[in-house]
Amino acid sequence: MEGSGDEFMKYRSPLVSRYASKEMAYNFSDRKKFTTWRKLWIYLAKAEKDLGLPITDAQVSEMESHLEDIDFVMAAEEERKLRHDVMAHVHTFAHCCPTAAPIIHLGATSCYVGDNTDLIMLRDGFYILLPKLARVIDRLGNFAEKYSDLPTLGYTHYQPAQLTTVGKRACLWLQDLVMDMRNLQRARDDLRFRGVKGTTGTQASFLQLFQGDHDKVEELDRKVTEMAGFQKSYLVTGQTYSRKVDIDSLCVLASLGATVHKICTDIRLLANLKEIEEPFEKEQIGSSAMPYKRNPMRAERCCSLARHLMALVSNPLHTSSVQWLERTLDDSANRRISLPESFLTADIILSTMQNITEGLVVYPKVIERHIRHELPFMATENIIMAMVKAGGNRQDCHEKIRVLSQQAAAVVKQEGGDNDLLARVQADPYFAPILGQLDALLDPKTFIGRAPQQVTRFLSEEVRPVIEPYKSKMDVKIELEL
Repeated sequence: MEGSGDEFMKYRSPLVSRYASKEMAYNFSDRKKFTTWRKLWIYLAKAEKDLGLPITDAQVSEMESHLEDIDFVMAAEEERKLRHDVMAHVHTFAHCCPTAAPIIHLGATSCYVGDNTDLIMLRDGFYILLPKLARVIDRLGNFAEKYSDLPTLGYTHYQPAQLTTVGKRACLWLQDLVMDMRNLQRARDDLRFRGVKGTTGTQASFLQLFQGDHDKVEELDRKVTEMAGFQKSYLVTGQTYSRKVDIDSLCVLASLGATVHKICTDIRLLANLKEIEEPFEKEQIGSSAMPYKRNPMRAERCCSLARHLMALVSNPLHTSSVQWLERTLDDSANRRISLPESFLTADIILSTMQNITEGLVVYPKVIERHIRHELPFMATENIIMAMVKAGGNRQDCHEKIRVLSQQAAAVVKQEGGDNDLLARVQADPYFAPILGQLDALLDPKTFIGRAPQQVTRFLSEEVRPVIEPYKSKMDVKIELEL
């Protein structure tokens, strides 16, 4: 049957088959993983040779020449036979490097390649995510600047409150994203290498190889750490690096998920009000049954994936808490899922967020209509103050406004009519002294406080500086496949 290849006969993770970028999918691929293992074996051999162990240039060159040509079929057969993934790949590497075979993995434990590779993947994952987050912040910053002074109804408890501006609301979203940027940078920079520590972290095997020379063992650790691109290694480990490192890494991604969920929920609420919409393609269908619908499917996707991202952090929390003594292996299967999935999920969320923030549509007339419905109530204090300045009594004026407001509210709630408070004020002779001021008293821009100024300062002091290091990567466009 056409199109019935083997890939359609088994489960495929939608994070890879449907969503994530090629670079993030590759970062957690078998190709990246096992070539990194081989790099680590090469780093170890080079450092051991430099420090005096009987390893030849020919052995190192042979390993380097076979870095990429991994026989995955042989490795799978070896693993079925040995029930040990690292030794399967040691044998596979040794098969194509017969001269170097005796010194591959010399003095190391499985976690030398396993854990150090995981740390490299985590680090590289952060390097992939950070420019994407910077682009979302940049696009949303441009949006906030454009609409910095456009008045809109603020909501508390999802009930109409005082006015804010569209740009100021976007800055509330931006502030959380900027915090996420700093969190991701800190998590990346805090990562260290496991280094060369041996079976229980004591470096005993290496101390034996170097005949009790502690300085050489420390130098070996330093050299390999440097070759792997890390500035520091953890000074103490068990067989593994502390699984709290996984908690720290996934916590910042879960926190990013919470930010995105809040932003996209706000966009979905505003789409219902018809004030703001995400981009909608020319031929996009919102509903199979209701042709008029423009569903916020991108924001909904982000919310859906963000919940998955937030849930994944429970895995490293539980895993870290049950690592007995120097280590147990019940972390392995769990981490194969939770670490890659967290980064893959964050990756597609940020790609989708860039698409959304590059094309947000604002409907000022709808926003203005919603303001008109509520502003007369909000302006009552201004009316009272104007009447007092014109010689009126505050308490008398307050009672007049209270009665008229309740009458207008009844029209809105019980009759489904428009808010006619302003007409009632204009018709009451009591307010004759200030009728000429009503238009000015009801100008929405007099109700937004310092929102435009806050936007300008926030973008200047908080937003632009944090994305400056990623300026060269700002022009990348996102095309969503689905």
